[in-house]
Amino acid sequence: MKTVYRKIRRGSVLPDSPLDASPGGPKCQRATNFEDQLDGDACKEAMSLLNHATDKFLDRKGLVDQDFTLLFDADISSRLLQKWDTFFRPNVIKEAKRLSSTAELSQLLLSAEGDLDEARIYDQEMASLLLLIHLLPTPPGGPKSPKIGACDAVERLVIFHKSCGSLEEHLQNNQHQHPYLLAVGRQKSKIDSFYITLDKHLIPCQANRFLGAFDELFKAHFVFNLSYDSALVSFYTFLQTTVYNIDVGKMKESPRVKDLRARLFNQTVTLS
Repeated sequence: MKTVYRKIRRGSVLPDSPLDASPGGPKCQRATNFEDQLDGDACKEAMSLLNHATDKFLDRKGLVDQDFTLLFDADISSRLLQKWDTFFRPNVIKEAKRLSSTAELSQLLLSAEGDLDEARIYDQEMASLLLLIHLLPTPPGGPKSPKIGACDAVERLVIFHKSCGSLEEHLQNNQHQHPYLLAVGRQKSKIDSFYITLDKHLIPCQANRFLGAFDELFKAHFVFNLSYDSALVSFYTFLQTTVYNIDVGKMKESPRVKDLRARLFNQTVTLS
């Protein structure tokens, strides 16, 4: 997948973020756990196939998850899907209820708890992930990158696209410089398909649910060595170190990330 992306990305360089100074994270060079590495003529043949089949490989589902698992292992790769609903989602909801109420936050809470179908903006899993953005404020801005609010940061993570609209037109009009999730469907609570949008290319997600699709989006950063969006650094760093347990102790974490992790796990100790 890296070879394919390197070809389509020539002449297009995504900007770095403050995370790049960290010794860990998605831009850290890693050795794969792939034992059956091709060599000799077999390797040359495979490389030739990749050079002439870019679109074919981009359309194949599951390659991002496959490459991520080669970088780490199956246990790390499965952690979000295994632990989010059972532990993180209920505790994130509890923490979000402590925030000052806003219309957007109230809608996300209703959706995360599944109380009212008509109030849902996304399904319970995705709504709880978006609550995490509200719990981890965007970093201070600067002259070239002013600080944005949580609602604007959400739009950098996932964009809803009505199934009757043109995907090509969306790609041409979008100005995002970092990968994000494109959710295509009739309405936000009924999504038909998901795509990772990257440099005006669509990579179809294997998952048909929000949590699985987001899992693939997160993994794409590591597969393609991409920086996190500066507005979502705390959000992604929390998931990386606290949920996936990647580069724990190496990543530069904000005090807010450390504090939220401590509170979430303290709740478990208190309840037990």
